Amino acid sequence: MSVSTEPTNQDAASGLGEEWQTVHRVVFPTDGDSDTLPLYLDFNAAQRVVSEESQTSKSGSGVTAVTSTGAKIRSDFIENRRQLHLPAYRRISFGTYFNAFPASYWRAHTDVTSVRLTVAVDAPATVVILRSTARGTSNRVESISVDAGRPVDVVLPLANFGDGGWYWFDLVASSEQVKLLGAEWSVRKPEGFEAGTATVAVTTFNRPDFCVKHLSTFADSPELLDVMDRLLITDQGTQKVRDQDGFDEAAARLGDKFALIEQGNLGGSGGFARGMHETVEDGRSKYVLLLDDDVIIETEGVLRAINFADFTRKPSIVGGHMFNLYERSVMHSFGEEVNEYKFQWGAVESTKEAHDFSASNLRTTPWMHRRIDVDFNGWWMCLIPTSVLRDIGLSLPVFIKWDDAEYGIRARRHGYPTVTLPGAAVWHMPWTEKDDTIDWQAYFHQRNRWLAALVYSPYKKGGFLPRQSFMVDVKHLLSMQYSAVELRLDALEDLLKGPSHLHQTIRTKLPEIRARRADFDDARITKEVAAFPQVKRVKPPKRGKKPSSPKSIFAALATAASAGVRQVQSVRPGALEHPEALVPAMDARWWRLSQLDSAIVSSADGTGASWYKRHPEHFRNMMARSIKLHQQLLQDWEKLSEEYSRSLPEFTSQQAWRETFDAVTTTTPQEKANG
Repeated sequence: MSVSTEPTNQDAASGLGEEWQTVHRVVFPTDGDSDTLPLYLDFNAAQRVVSEESQTSKSGSGVTAVTSTGAKIRSDFIENRRQLHLPAYRRISFGTYFNAFPASYWRAHTDVTSVRLTVAVDAPATVVILRSTARGTSNRVESISVDAGRPVDVVLPLANFGDGGWYWFDLVASSEQVKLLGAEWSVRKPEGFEAGTATVAVTTFNRPDFCVKHLSTFADSPELLDVMDRLLITDQGTQKVRDQDGFDEAAARLGDKFALIEQGNLGGSGGFARGMHETVEDGRSKYVLLLDDDVIIETEGVLRAINFADFTRKPSIVGGHMFNLYERSVMHSFGEEVNEYKFQWGAVESTKEAHDFSASNLRTTPWMHRRIDVDFNGWWMCLIPTSVLRDIGLSLPVFIKWDDAEYGIRARRHGYPTVTLPGAAVWHMPWTEKDDTIDWQAYFHQRNRWLAALVYSPYKKGGFLPRQSFMVDVKHLLSMQYSAVELRLDALEDLLKGPSHLHQTIRTKLPEIRARRADFDDARITKEVAAFPQVKRVKPPKRGKKPSSPKSIFAALATAASAGVRQVQSVRPGALEHPEALVPAMDARWWRLSQLDSAIVSSADGTGASWYKRHPEHFRNMMARSIKLHQQLLQDWEKLSEEYSRSLPEFTSQQAWRETFDAVTTTTPQEKANG
C-alpha cells in the first residue's frame, strides 16, 4: 500500500495518470433521529480517553495508553451530512453498516484490486485503519498521523477478502478537538470507464404523501440528480399523487427530471413493469432503480448501488437492504434465497432476520462479515441494468408476490447475478405484524409460487411443494379459515388454465377475490370486539387443559387426524350464537382453533377481529376440491411446466406489457411533460 500526506487523485505507488472514482462516502444522519445513529457511528467499543499520565507522550502511531469510558452515542458531535467534531482525546469508529467499506463484495463481483481511503481533518489526529475477516475477527492494518490541511490517502488491497470482510477506520483526537472534514473510499477507473445513469421507478397505490416526500428527497440531493435521468412515479391509486399538498412545488423543483403516469391498478408487478418499460423505451438510462412508495431513502445508498453496478464484471442486479421504518436500527434480512425443494423464499441460511444494530453493531456481529450470495433482492430498492431488461424481459404479470424472487432466478439462469450490497438500504413499513397468507393476498401467494416452481424447480413434480401446499390447505381448514382456502383453490384452478390468463386477469382478479372473500365469516373484520356476542364455552377443555403445540411429527399427525374427524361432525348447539373463545392472532394456530366450533380471532395487525365459525360442509367440499386439484397438478406437471416455460418470454415481453398498459393508462409521461 502507499500513503500520501498530500491530497491527490493519483496513486503514488502506481505512477501518474490514473483516475479514481469515489464509490462510497462517509456520511451521517442529519434528521436528529438517535435510533439510526448505530448504523453510522460506533462510540462503544472504540471509545477511548487518554490517561492523564500519557497525554503528553505520543509515538509515531498516535496516542499511547487508553482506558475505556463506556460513553453513549452522541448525535451532537455531528455537524452536517459529511462532517463531525470529536473532543480531545476521544475516539470514534466508522466500523458501521453505512460507513464501513464492504470489501468482500467488491472483491467478488468486480475486477477492482484495491480501494483508496481518503481522510481530511482540521487538526492533528490519528486514523486507525482496520479490517475484518470472514469469521468476523478484527485486525489493525495501520495507524497513521494526519495533520490539518494535509489529507491522508491510503491504498488498500482487496486480495484477502475472498470469503468476506470489511474495511473501516477509527478516528482518534489528540490534545485538541478535531473536525472530520470528509472521508471517502474510491477505486481506480479502468480504461474506457463510463459512469452510468438511472431512472428511478416508483409504483404507488394510495400513498401520495410518501411520493411527494420522494420528490423532495431527490430534489434536495444534487449528487443524486447528477446520476438520475428521471424520477418516474406510476400512480395506480384512487388518492392521486397530483392532488397531494406540496406536489406542484416538489414536481417543479425536479422539472423535466420527473414524470407521472396514472394507470389502472396492476399491482406492484404491473407498476414496476411500467417503470421498466418506460426506462427501456426512453433509452437514456443504463439502469432502472425500482423503489417502493412507502420507504425512507438513504440517498448515499442509491449512489453506492449505481457506483457498484458500474464496476461489476458482468451486468448485475444490485439491491439494497430493508430496515424497519418503526424500529430504525433493525434490519429485516441480510439476504434472500429460495429453497428449491420447498420452493419457498427466506433469509439466507447463514444469516439472522430482524437484526438490531443498536444491540449488536457491525463489529460485534461475526456472521455479518461473511459474504453471502443471494438468489434475489426485494423490490423495495433494486437496481436492474436496462441491458438485462432487454435480454430477459420485464416482470411477471402476477399483480403482487413472487415477481421480485422470480426475476432474480430468471436473471441468474441467464447469467446475471444479484448482489445485495451492504451500505445500500431504505427504511420500509414492516409486514411482520401482518399475515397476508390468509387475507386477499392468499391467492397470489399460492398461484405465483406454483407458477415459479413450474418454470424453475429442478425437482421432479416440484419436490416438496405439492405436499406442503396440500398440508397448508388442511391447516387452514382445521383453523376455520375457509376464505383463505377458497382463494388458494381458485389460484390452482387458474394455474391449470395456462399462462394466457395472466395478462387477461391482472386488473380484474382483485375485485373478484374481494367479492369472493366477502362470503366467508373469517374474512369479515369488525373493528369493535365489543360488538360480538358474549363468549360462552359450550364444552370445557378436556381435564381443564388448554391445547398445546404437538411435540413431534407423530403427535401432529394424530392431532390433525382427530381434528379432521371433528370437522365433519355437527356443530355444538349454541356455538354459532355465541363464540366459544377469544383467540389472539398470535395464538391462532391450527391445533388450537381445531378444538373449537367458533371463536373471535383478532387480526394480525390488531385493528379488529373476525368471528370464525365451523362449517362441516365447507370442510368437506374444500377438502375434496383440494385433493382433486393437487392430484390434477401432479398429473399435469410436465405439460404445465413446459407450457409456462415456453411462454415466459412472451408474457414478460415489452410487447405483451405494452398492450396491457395501453388498456389501463390515463396519463402518459409525454402528456405530463406537455402540461
